[in-house]
Amino acid sequence: MTKAAELAKMGEVLTNSQIGGRRNIIINGAMNVRQRNDSVAGLGDGDEGYVTLDRFRHTAAASAGRFTSKQTAISDLPGFLNCLHLDCTTADTSIAATELLVLEHRIEGQDLQQLKKGTSSAESITVSFYMKTNAEFVFMCVLNDFDNNRVNTQKFTTTTDWKRHSITFVGDTTGALGDDANNSLSVSFYLHAGSNFTGGTYVSNTWQSRASSDNMIAPGIGSFYSSTDNDVKLTGVQLEVGSQATPFEHRSFGEELALCERYFQRYGANSTYIPVATGISNSQTAARIFLVYKTQMRATPSIVSTTSLVITDRTVYDLDVSSIAISGSSDLGMTMTVTHAGNSTYLRPAFLSGKVNGNPQFHIDAEL
Repeated sequence: MTKAAELAKMGEVLTNSQIGGRRNIIINGAMNVRQRNDSVAGLGDGDEGYVTLDRFRHTAAASAGRFTSKQTAISDLPGFLNCLHLDCTTADTSIAATELLVLEHRIEGQDLQQLKKGTSSAESITVSFYMKTNAEFVFMCVLNDFDNNRVNTQKFTTTTDWKRHSITFVGDTTGALGDDANNSLSVSFYLHAGSNFTGGTYVSNTWQSRASSDNMIAPGIGSFYSSTDNDVKLTGVQLEVGSQATPFEHRSFGEELALCERYFQRYGANSTYIPVATGISNSQTAARIFLVYKTQMRATPSIVSTTSLVITDRTVYDLDVSSIAISGSSDLGMTMTVTHAGNSTYLRPAFLSGKVNGNPQFHIDAEL
């Protein structure tokens, strides 16, 4: 083999045969984007969804335990400045069968076709991440195939220092993933679970149909809720094709934010009198407002949060918004009927903007 061929072969190994293009399928793996909140306390007992860091979903089911989720700055892991930090604030040592605490990253099927899942050429998948905990824990990393109701699980053990975990899952020749914008596969970290999820037999790195009780998904794991001393810090999450973890692929903040905005967009924060969207007054107490999204969204979004917003029509200012209803929408933009405190002028230009000193917020959501 010539020297050039040897170098080319080495490049293929180091990049899992992906010389060009993106390697990391995970969005916001370095935990830099947090459009919703810096920190949320008192989570637990059925709280579910996206809370702080973009694209990382929490499932906290039926537990007396409570925790805080936050973005925490770090200085002890070269190359990373932020992590997702879970801090246990109320312990739960009496674990009911249905209890669960999971961090999850969901991925569209159309972004996963390179895995060749469901074919005889199915690729191995490597998940890598940095985790640091206050004590040694055994947790579970899980791939969930939502299209075919299949699962693959592998345990890992944390330490009190940052440790990069690299976990390779065998390719699955059963069950193709949908070529669409729906949730097809997720990477999950199981941090606490009751017997409904731990009572089965653990089989490492084997794709299997999910049992009706899910009891094989987390046998033998520890519990994040075992003490209020417990905390979990996570960053540098990467999912890539192949059997080797390559160095974490950093993207610019602007790229990462744009990818996150496919699923969730925040308008109005710290934007007093800067319009969120514009339109016309169609009565003394309402305006028709038109919003073109920052980027095309995954699906038609819903409005999930509106606070401290006002309508201005150039002559009348600070008409407090009382309600917003979607009149028409798509994945590109929406028309809203905005009801306000009244006395605007019919057919004047109208601006939806933030209230003075009101921490204005307008959020739309098309999450998986």
